[in-house]
Amino acid sequence: MKNNKIIALTAALSITATGFVATNASAEKYTIQPGDTLYKISKKFDTTVESLKEINHLTSDLIFADDMLEVSSNGKFYIIEPGDTLSTIAAAHNVTVKQLQAWNGINTDLIYAGETLLVSGPSKEVIVATEKKEQTTTTQQATNSANTTPTSAPTTQATSNVAKKITVEATAYTAYCSGCSGVTTDGTNLRENPDLKIISVDPNVIPLGSKVWVEGYGEAIAADTGGSIKGNKIDVFIPSDKAANEWGRRTVTVKILN
Repeated sequence: MKNNKIIALTAALSITATGFVATNASAEKYTIQPGDTLYKISKKFDTTVESLKEINHLTSDLIFADDMLEVSSNGKFYIIEPGDTLSTIAAAHNVTVKQLQAWNGINTDLIYAGETLLVSGPSKEVIVATEKKEQTTTTQQATNSANTTPTSAPTTQATSNVAKKITVEATAYTAYCSGCSGVTTDGTNLRENPDLKIISVDPNVIPLGSKVWVEGYGEAIAADTGGSIKGNKIDVFIPSDKAANEWGRRTVTVKILN
C-alpha cells in the first residue's frame, strides 16, 4: 500500500510528538483510498459530490485508488506513524476512537503507517448533534426491544455483510481491448456504460452476479468471464487504456458481499 498523505496547498504544518498535523487547510490534495467513493469523500470533507466533480473536472463518479483529488476542508490531518493505534491517536488529539472512525468513514480499528487520518470534525456543533442522534437511536432501539413480545427463538446478532474473503491476482481490461466485444457475459454493454464497475471472474470461485469489494478498485459486480480468468484471478474493467495499463498485474484482496 502506498503512503497516502495530504498535500496541503494552503495549510500551515505543525510538528507534534506523534507526527505531522496539517491545519487550517482551505484546499488540499487527497489520495483516494481503496473503497472510496465520491459520496464517501464528500461526507468526510463536509462537501458535496457535485463540488468535488466540479473542482476536479470529473464527468463521472468513477474514481480509482491512489489517484489524487482536490478537496476543501477546515479539518486537521494526522499522518499515521509506526506503532500508532486509534486509541493513542485519539488520546493525543483529545477526541474519541468513535469520532475518528466517523470522520474517516471506517468501522474497524485497523490502520496503517503512512496513511492519513482526519483528527478533527467539521464543527463542534455537528459532532455533538451526531452523538446525540446516535444516543437517541440507541435508546429508541432499546425501548423497542423491551416492548417487543419475545419469540420462541432467541434473536441473533447481525453479521457482517462479507460472505467470503479471498486473495487473487488482478489484471485490468477495457471495452476496446483486442478481441473484446464490449459486452459482458451477463449482457452489459460496457462501451455504452463506461462508468460501471465490473470484474471478470471464474464463476467456480466467484459466482456471476456477486457483489464484491476489490482492494484498490472498490465495489463492483462480477458480471463477466474470460478464457484466461481461471482460479483465483480476476480482470477489473477500467474504461481508460492508460489507467488499465497503469493497473498492471497485482495481488489484491476481494470480499464477496452478501
